[in-house]
Amino acid sequence: MTGLRLSQGHASCEKARMRNRYGLAGPNPHAKRNHPVNDNEERPVTIITGRVWKKKGGKPEGVHVMLVAPDDDSAVRRALESLAAEGYAEAELDQIGDMDGEPDEEPHLSAYQGALEGEVSIVTFDEPI
Repeated sequence: MTGLRLSQGHASCEKARMRNRYGLAGPNPHAKRNHPVNDNEERPVTIITGRVWKKKGGKPEGVHVMLVAPDDDSAVRRALESLAAEGYAEAELDQIGDMDGEPDEEPHLSAYQGALEGEVSIVTFDEPI
């Protein structure tokens, strides 16, 4: 699956092993956040936040990844695969959660719509120093 990348920076391609660090919501950090959904119900859009690097040790960019997935593990796996396919060498994923509704502004609105259509949408932005 091709990822949608909405970005404000320059890109350079570099393949490398990706690492992740993410937290699961809820009182039990080992419990699944997403509950089984009836096939007739739409799954919510999941958002994962963190930082990414094009080059190991380079300048970090903030990242929001939006996608629809059956559970947290699948969401994180698909997010990391898409980030690697876009040329990111490293990723630190900090938070994961379900979106309550459609965002009001771009580029998140387009990313949300892409996620509803089955894409893994990636929004990057300058990471404050």
